[in-house]
Amino acid sequence: MSIEFIGMIQSQRVSEIHPASGPVVDPDYVRRFAQAHEAAGFDRILVPHHSTGPSAQLTIAHAAAHTQRIQFLLAHRPGFVAPTLAARELATLDQFTGGRLAVHIISGGSDAEQRRDGDFLDHDQRYARTDEYVGLLRQLWTSDQPFDHHGDHYRFENGFSEVKPLQQPHIPVFFGGASDAALPVAGRHADVYALWGESLEQVADITRRVRAEASRHGRQVRFSVSFRPILAATEEAAWARAERILEETRQLRVAQGYSRGGPQQSEGARRLLAAAEKGARVDKRLWTEIARETGARHNSTALVGTPAQVAEALLDYFDLGVTTFLIRGFDPLEDAIDYGRALIPLTRALVEQRLAQRQAA
Repeated sequence: MSIEFIGMIQSQRVSEIHPASGPVVDPDYVRRFAQAHEAAGFDRILVPHHSTGPSAQLTIAHAAAHTQRIQFLLAHRPGFVAPTLAARELATLDQFTGGRLAVHIISGGSDAEQRRDGDFLDHDQRYARTDEYVGLLRQLWTSDQPFDHHGDHYRFENGFSEVKPLQQPHIPVFFGGASDAALPVAGRHADVYALWGESLEQVADITRRVRAEASRHGRQVRFSVSFRPILAATEEAAWARAERILEETRQLRVAQGYSRGGPQQSEGARRLLAAAEKGARVDKRLWTEIARETGARHNSTALVGTPAQVAEALLDYFDLGVTTFLIRGFDPLEDAIDYGRALIPLTRALVEQRLAQRQAA
């Protein structure tokens, strides 16, 4: 199998080194951001979810209206919309986008974040709810008859969706979560298991565990890993840029009154911090300083080097079975354009070479 690249767009310019600027919803920025990813050769764009931010679903609807080819990944949290309604809304969006939608199921790694929207389940209870929720989405997308459901978290009678996804048998399901409560749910439901940019040793471990869970259900799972590539014409210049990004991140956090903080209930964040404990530079060029600085509350590890060097580092993850790379920069729009110049085509070429070598062997 070849590889795919996923980018990420937001409704305004913001990152660790850029304070939020412009209106909270900037339609023109979203249009340019999405079109830049399409022109750069990305396969898909993630639109994230936050408890105080704009609707990711409506952001995708706007971006899809201004693009032709690129697909979308909707960050979606179970618990705030009934699965019967969510199934119909997502199937409708898949129809309107021409079958370009996937859904990224995020159960929630922060009690405080969840409670802003009125969700007071604890960490493990959220994953139990996700298990029931995603199972119902699949059933609603594929069932040709109404059905009743009486579960631990949801109850309805004659649930049905007249609208089915354009993609068959259903919309692709991405899933995130690395805790003991999360992995069995991933094994049952994930088409793609997504994790943050961990070390090669950590990725080998968790992909093995997810494959074991999936095999219990006769399933196979693909894997996605997220990085923040920092590129320059030379390796020295790339590391110098990384140090500037770290300093700018610290300055902005001080100005905004942020503390380093902890990872809350996120096992993924704890795993990034465990990688950071091994040093600022892990493996060939995995850089962990931003994760350490921010408490690893999101995908915050980088691969640093020239485009060719970072492409070689991505190939190491491909050799572990990773076929999807979510890459986004600290200069979000500018980096997305830059990745399309060399990193994306170079990585695709290396993967094709590796596949040819395997076939020949």
